[in-house]
Amino acid sequence: MSHRLCDIVRTEWTIIAGMTATPPIGYRDAALTEWEPGQPVDVDEAEEFIRACYRELPRLGAVEPRLAAVREQINTAGTYSHTRQELIHGARMAWRNASRCIGRVYWRSLVVLDRRGPGTHQHIFEDLVSHLRMATGEGEQRGRLRPIISIFSQAMPGRPVTRVWNDQLIRYAGYDNVGDPNYRHLTRVATSLGWQGKGSTFDLLPLIIQTGDAEPRYFDLPETAVLEVPLTHPEFAWFAELGLRWHAVPAISNMRLSIGGVDYPLAPFSGWYMGTEIGARNLADPGRYDQIPVVARRMGLDMSSEATLWRDRAVLELNRAVLYSFGKAGVRMSDHHTESRLFVTHIGRRRRVVRCPRIGRGSCRRSRVA
Repeated sequence: MSHRLCDIVRTEWTIIAGMTATPPIGYRDAALTEWEPGQPVDVDEAEEFIRACYRELPRLGAVEPRLAAVREQINTAGTYSHTRQELIHGARMAWRNASRCIGRVYWRSLVVLDRRGPGTHQHIFEDLVSHLRMATGEGEQRGRLRPIISIFSQAMPGRPVTRVWNDQLIRYAGYDNVGDPNYRHLTRVATSLGWQGKGSTFDLLPLIIQTGDAEPRYFDLPETAVLEVPLTHPEFAWFAELGLRWHAVPAISNMRLSIGGVDYPLAPFSGWYMGTEIGARNLADPGRYDQIPVVARRMGLDMSSEATLWRDRAVLELNRAVLYSFGKAGVRMSDHHTESRLFVTHIGRRRRVVRCPRIGRGSCRRSRVA
């Protein structure tokens, strides 16, 4: 997906200021911090975010009364609750600040679904299905994907957290000789919980939800909530015979959203794919669907030596098929050249818009995703 968020990500503020020697947390080669769900919120971190939020959204009014209320909540309960506007803007800031995301130029368009109310596993599952339906679009809008994040209850001191075991809401099962090898373990876990797969190449895995140490439960995704695209090729008629397809919406579900010191362990985020994520990774990697040799043989390529670059030629055609098929189906997708250009545009904007105070702290720092 074009918004690939991994590990703990912070912001580009030190890069913009030209101050970084050691990479900040979340950047490549930077160490990750440990997270304790029950730890109290850092007052300084909360204040930094609130000041940044109110500075970027002047319509919220004076910041000092809000800061006083936040400090009182933290002193009493060890944490505080975000207002709806703080939640929405904080989530958008987290995307804007995601150091590993090539697609953050779209941060202002993020749709934030507030799911913080109490709910059973069944309610959470229904909200996740609603997320997928909304992200996919319905009727004539089906395929016009839009970026959405669903934010569930925050971590509270002394309370168990709820998580989804799946790294994405939509994944395919992996069996001994068929399916996605990367998800064989999760498939075995789901089977141990009572799930029964079809044993086919593209079986939709169920969602596994767990709160604290309670027994996890699995929930089957309705097929109507998952848009899939059969893959064909603009030139090779035989490509359709491979029976390949992929789902339209990448929805990362194992991230932790942190806004001003408040952690949201369950905050699935979805956007749209960049073609190479499917063509050059999911379908191509030896540990995934390993289709490069298959395509090369059907193309009649000379595979006797790596020097013939048969892998390069085959993966190129895989990528062409993905982009062609999604375009033909009317499903939103980006290519890596366009996204790279837009990323450079975004960085240019961030360099021109000075959002951080002169000492390098503030509006660019206290919303992140883990």
